[in-house]
Amino acid sequence: MTDSRYRWGGVAWLLTLQFFVVEAVAALRYDGYSYSADVISDLGTADSPARLMMNASFVLQGVLIIAGALLLAPGLSGTGGKLARLLLVLAGLGVLLVGVFPLDSPGAAHEVAAAAYLLGGAIGVIALAYGVRPRSEALGTTLALLGLLGVVGTIFFAAAVFLFLGEGGVERVAAYVVPVALPVAGVALWRQKDDWLRLTNPDGTPSRRQLREDARLERAQRAAERDAALEAAARRSDQRPATPSGTAADDEPDDFNPDDPWAPRRP
Repeated sequence: MTDSRYRWGGVAWLLTLQFFVVEAVAALRYDGYSYSADVISDLGTADSPARLMMNASFVLQGVLIIAGALLLAPGLSGTGGKLARLLLVLAGLGVLLVGVFPLDSPGAAHEVAAAAYLLGGAIGVIALAYGVRPRSEALGTTLALLGLLGVVGTIFFAAAVFLFLGEGGVERVAAYVVPVALPVAGVALWRQKDDWLRLTNPDGTPSRRQLREDARLERAQRAAERDAALEAAARRSDQRPATPSGTAADDEPDDFNPDDPWAPRRP
């Protein structure tokens, strides 16, 4: 994968942070707006003085998410990487349509698009975690936790379980996962590029990939040695001589009289 794809894909995901800036400006211009009580989409309705800016931010956010997912997809590993591309493109289309169809527009297009963004984004971040895990377990774990938080927030928001956060607060737990996780992943991929595939560092020391591979081989060798020892013990047990018939340790003595079990026995 070329360095330019990492660079532009990382930049695209890093720029998804624009959402927080635009949201803050739009909320300041909306008198009485509450991050806890009001949902994000309220900033794009006709009552919002900054509705054009907010809806443009939604559209731009969708373009940035999709661009980063397509550019960085070849740098992700396994099935997780493939699912991440699909789900994040779905999430990008969802937030783009949120800007095209504001909350006060007729029909259910806005609600469907918002659901695609929230659910696709949260699960997409979990898939992304598996796609980057071979590069960095710490990064993969961080993304997985963020994705799980997004899934929980989405479920609570859909079920109208707002707790002490309010409707807007619970929605933000679900919605903020993507613009937090993608910049982190984008910068990490941009900086690391394909260097994680190298077995040695520039100074000649083993790379993290080589150390992980060495640890894996050591675990496999220990497991093989343990299995061999167990098989050898089983073979030794099978080769022990059988006890002669009729002389088992728990047999009764020869003077035992089955007709009179209470009869005295020889000392």
